[in-house]
Amino acid sequence: MISSKRPTAVLAAATALALALAACGASGNANSGNGGAVSSLTVLDYYNNDPDKALVQKGLDACGTKLGVTVQRETVPGDTLIQKVLQQASSKTLPDVLMLDNPDVQQIAATGALAPLNDLGLNADGVIQGMVDATSYQGKLYGLAPVTNTIALFYNKDMLAEAGVQPPKTWDELKAAAQKLTKPGRYGIAFNANATYEGSWQFLPAMWTNGGDETDLKSPQVAEALQLWVDLVRSGSASKSVINWTQGDAKDQFVAGKAAMMVNGPWQIPALQESPKVKWDVVTFPLNKPDQTPIAPLGGEAWTVPLNKDQAKQQKAADFVKCLNSDENELAWAKARFTLPTRTALLDQYAEEVPSMKAFAEQVRTARSRTGKLGDKWPEAAKVIYQAIQLALTGKASAQDAFKQASGG
Repeated sequence: MISSKRPTAVLAAATALALALAACGASGNANSGNGGAVSSLTVLDYYNNDPDKALVQKGLDACGTKLGVTVQRETVPGDTLIQKVLQQASSKTLPDVLMLDNPDVQQIAATGALAPLNDLGLNADGVIQGMVDATSYQGKLYGLAPVTNTIALFYNKDMLAEAGVQPPKTWDELKAAAQKLTKPGRYGIAFNANATYEGSWQFLPAMWTNGGDETDLKSPQVAEALQLWVDLVRSGSASKSVINWTQGDAKDQFVAGKAAMMVNGPWQIPALQESPKVKWDVVTFPLNKPDQTPIAPLGGEAWTVPLNKDQAKQQKAADFVKCLNSDENELAWAKARFTLPTRTALLDQYAEEVPSMKAFAEQVRTARSRTGKLGDKWPEAAKVIYQAIQLALTGKASAQDAFKQASGG
């Protein structure tokens, strides 16, 4: 699923985790043996619902078989994972292998809970740079993600053909297309602009593609991106309800024929396939100017190795993470779950084998990590972003002033 969520409690949790590790010694693990043969590995992740739970289990079991270990897996709801990590850190029961949402890796690495993968013989050679940025901290690699995701522009092929509209490539074309596609009972476009980190995530393609940057949210480039959202809503091409919609709501509007286009991610494809009457395709996010490159945020989860006094078990855990990130597993997981392999060398092959993912495969090459520049300060910037969006779309501030107001001046 999308990895735009869950930075909410992580800052406070990471601070508490650092204190817990300092108190108990970061290298404790109740599952540690005496350095002999390793027969089992414990794994913690938040893929607690099918089909993802079962699909991931297949990959875990395959690597367990390959390495000759039994996998003892625990799954928890996504919004409880960090609290679970806190509890396990304080009781010295961190798992041998820990899955983390990619924006959380740096913050947990900063606490000293994780082993640098470089020291265990792993590297990120050939991995898309955005994911390397997300899973590295102070020059060391702490996680590897077999698959990733991002967002792009879905469109209803029949609706665009009927209106004589081509899939938009520029912001001007997007606004013109959305306006032409709007009619009673149907908006031209749906997106999520709610007051959550998900709303910030959906804004990033416009902001980053236009040269905006989270290190300077008061720049003209950021204001221009926000103006795009404002123009779509004020023209009636997008519903005023976008300030409350989730990405799931945008998908529901699209499936119901109440929106001709939507900004969304590939995790919605299974739901779209359940509605065969909806003929759809995907293109990369439109550009403001022709010389720009579409840049969207990276989602996906990384697998990490908590510190462990049992060196043999820690190394086996690292070998397990390496197995999960093999070319074979990346492609298998990507195909099964409508995600994308993180190794650039696999993207062309994957796009050929899964044509519906072609635009995402193109967009992910230049996609960026949300924590790449700000690290553990990203959640603060994300909050300013979604607050500014709310101010502008509700008419309480202009696109030029919204970020100044949201940031306190």
